[in-house]
Amino acid sequence: MMFDFDWPIERSGSGSEKWDGRLARFGRADVVPLWVADMDFAAPPEVVQALMQRAAHPVYGYTQISEDAFVALRAWLRERFAWPVARDTLMLAPGVVPSIHAAILACSAPGEGIIVQPPVYAPFMGAVRQLGRRLLENPLQPVVTADGMDYAIDLPGLERCAAAGARMLLLCSPHNPVGRVWREDELRAVLDIARRHRLTVFADEIHADLVYAGHRHLPLATLATDADQVLTAVAPSKTFNVPGLGLSALVIESASVRAAVQRVFDDWHWRAGNPFSLVAFVAAYRHGSPWLDALLDTLGRNRDLVADGIRRHWHGVHPVLPQGTALMWLDCRGLELDDVALQHFFVERCGLGLSPGIQFGTVGSGFMRLNFATQPERLRAAIAQAAQAFGRSGPGRHGSAHASDQPDAG
Repeated sequence: MMFDFDWPIERSGSGSEKWDGRLARFGRADVVPLWVADMDFAAPPEVVQALMQRAAHPVYGYTQISEDAFVALRAWLRERFAWPVARDTLMLAPGVVPSIHAAILACSAPGEGIIVQPPVYAPFMGAVRQLGRRLLENPLQPVVTADGMDYAIDLPGLERCAAAGARMLLLCSPHNPVGRVWREDELRAVLDIARRHRLTVFADEIHADLVYAGHRHLPLATLATDADQVLTAVAPSKTFNVPGLGLSALVIESASVRAAVQRVFDDWHWRAGNPFSLVAFVAAYRHGSPWLDALLDTLGRNRDLVADGIRRHWHGVHPVLPQGTALMWLDCRGLELDDVALQHFFVERCGLGLSPGIQFGTVGSGFMRLNFATQPERLRAAIAQAAQAFGRSGPGRHGSAHASDQPDAG
């Protein structure tokens, strides 16, 4: 089948956080929004059709979870990752962020240490702080490569954090925002450390399906032993561009941990699924494979287009080429701007809305994150628009940001 990822869908006026939230976020309603991690592409046609069919039924009451959801997800995990997930290890959840909170509440006590590896998705750190746990940071290590820069897990640092009384590790795999797809040897090393220190590992694998040629996502749980405590979060949201529907899943081998997580969901009245999210979930996993394959081709071309354009025209900015996700981590330290001035430069002089790196942890200072999951023509225009600002006189040290520093949704 042919899918049109070049079609410029008008999202303004649809209640889109990414588009309709520009004025509140950036102080300007006309910036090109390349920030929050959703895509400007239509969802798979089978998903759209399933939603329209369900909407045609005029009653939208409380909805029970059908076994079809588990059948579709198990088939997807088996076919895409050779992961034969048993039915009784699965539970649906109202989203990955609520799942992180539920896992922390279920698997740790107030004051216990939880390891995060910044720069990382802001709700990792937010959940630890909000729930009264002790935040242990093990920053990723920059690595110089032939392409410029990459990141690796600081394994000795992880060992030190684990030995400092940690109870859990929150692992982002593939990693948002740096785009790393962790290799098998890296994941085995993480599990070895977790095993020695009896760490529970929450693996956020929401970007697992968005991996580029030459790389392979390996679910952490497929390397675990029966003695390991691994909770895995997966979802159709990033894969099929349905994050607004708010439905994900957890794979948890331990029956006692599953029960503890379920108790948290019940206590907080966090209900998984609604009439629309459930039918989209099933349709996406059952029929979305051809669409995803075509999407990955488009995203791969977009990634290369953006990286090449930035290297050529955004002097002082160095892109980190992602192995997975639709997000690009930009090293802007060569511009010699503080984080407020850096955001101001991209908003006011380039007319672009990016995510500030500082929201992913203090080690993200001097960086920005760009979402390239949009039409290629929009990306070309954005690169050219910013190139004019770089070419005129460079960013310089002036001005103050009008943009908010609140974390974005993805």
